Amino acid sequence: MSQIAKYDESHSDRLARKAKDAPFMIVGLIGLAGVVGYGIYGFRNRQIKTSVYLIHMRVAGQGLVVSALTVGVAHKLFMEHVYPRYWPETPSIEEGKKHD
Repeated sequence: MSQIAKYDESHSDRLARKAKDAPFMIVGLIGLAGVVGYGIYGFRNRQIKTSVYLIHMRVAGQGLVVSALTVGVAHKLFMEHVYPRYWPETPSIEEGKKHD
């Protein structure tokens, strides 16, 4: 384990920490709320059978999760492999003094 669980933090503090660690989690939660809201609205105004409608909502939710994961992994790979190659970080003054 890289980090010990913090039991004294509130739910909002924990959500803020998780959002900083994994920003695409917030995108997933917002997308989930959107799919659920659309599902509730569409359930009342549907023209198809309930089972088919629920299958469509499940596929929409799964597609959202897969899309968010794909974008998150692509962003992480870009920041780790492509970004440092073309925009290397310049060492700070303190780091320069340590090597002297």
